[in-house]
Amino acid sequence: MAVPRSVTAPSFPTGAFGTELLTAHGPERYGDAMVALRLKTSIEPQPDFLGLPWSTPLDAWPDEFAVRLPRGRHRHIVRFIEHEERYFALKELPPALANREFELLSYLKEEGLPVVDLVGVAHERVSSDGEPLESVLITRHLTYSLPYLHLFAGAGAENLHESLIDSLTVLLVRVHLAGVFWGDCSLGNALFRRDAGNLVAYLVDTETGERHAQLSDGQRQHDLAIARDNMAGGLFELEAMGKLGDAVDPVALVDLLQIRYDELWAELTRTDFVRADEQWRVRDRLNRLNQLGFDTAEVELVERDGARVVMFRPAIVEEGHHKRKLLSLTGIEAEENQARRLLDAIHGFGAFLGEQTGRILPEGVAAYRWLTERYEPTIRAIPDELRTKLVDAEIYHQVLDHLWFMSEAAGSDVGLPEATSDYIANVLTVLPAERTLLTSDDEIELI
Repeated sequence: MAVPRSVTAPSFPTGAFGTELLTAHGPERYGDAMVALRLKTSIEPQPDFLGLPWSTPLDAWPDEFAVRLPRGRHRHIVRFIEHEERYFALKELPPALANREFELLSYLKEEGLPVVDLVGVAHERVSSDGEPLESVLITRHLTYSLPYLHLFAGAGAENLHESLIDSLTVLLVRVHLAGVFWGDCSLGNALFRRDAGNLVAYLVDTETGERHAQLSDGQRQHDLAIARDNMAGGLFELEAMGKLGDAVDPVALVDLLQIRYDELWAELTRTDFVRADEQWRVRDRLNRLNQLGFDTAEVELVERDGARVVMFRPAIVEEGHHKRKLLSLTGIEAEENQARRLLDAIHGFGAFLGEQTGRILPEGVAAYRWLTERYEPTIRAIPDELRTKLVDAEIYHQVLDHLWFMSEAAGSDVGLPEATSDYIANVLTVLPAERTLLTSDDEIELI
């Protein structure tokens, strides 16, 4: 699509982050406003963003576009909009920062990190009186996610503290493995999804980030020090709100971030020296990485002192071992701990079928039988009006927990159908809908 002469197209880097589409237009509905949109191409059709009021500062957009969703605090103006029956987050910021964030979000997404889905960025905005306006970064709203303040304001938050630290630790380690200095890691710059009783952190703000070929130890520790300071502020804020719990020490949690980070980084990157008769140690290391949820696509094996010693180091490490395996077996998309729980359920059901038939079933057969006889009937039993409460994999995980507690109380297995019915009636109905949790104006002011 040609760019009108009255608009100077921004200079966008190309080739490194996939294909972008550049358009410019003056929407009839809002007069002669001009804008240059840089949109990520995707299989799914993008909405028509050209009809939005780009000539208006973001904080003055008409109420017809606004939608109330949980949000954290930001140094820039952030608005949520509903457009063509989808939710989007719009952030107004200077063009240089918008370009930086566009590039980093694109890169991290391609590296497989948990980040919000990037839609595009609007440049060259001009107000109705001819004044230049800042750029606007557009991302999709991350369904079933909550900012930390909203998460701790709900029920069941008393057991989330260590999970919060662990999820942010994994995210920061993965960002560093990708060669990115975050520069502002904090509880407020991440969104959190439930993951089989734990949490998984998604990165939502990278405007201070820097991409390098590889981070030095000094860069990593400096970034970690920033994270510690920011996290301390967030935890003390929770404490002041009465949401942290009397028995929780914010300082101890911040120290735990350092401990967990150093342990995970060492496990993923350290070099082992293995004798020729100790090859089992290589398999043991790979198994530990798998248990942590990481796959190793490549390893480096270098002989030293002839053939007596082998130097072993994971070369390419990717998180998502269990979620990839579950997806290949069943087609179910889940977070890592949810996938681990569902894989355990598949293996348990496979063992049960093996006892009944007197033979060991192939894993693929056991997975199909579990999917059609256990998982899908349970999910179908959930009333349509309750399906937005939690993602399906989290619902099934919670049903399994409910089955265990009911069976313990009864002294015998009560069965999955009965546990499902009781879970729906007494647990799921009182949970908030986390898919797109609308908030009141008072709650918006709170967070």
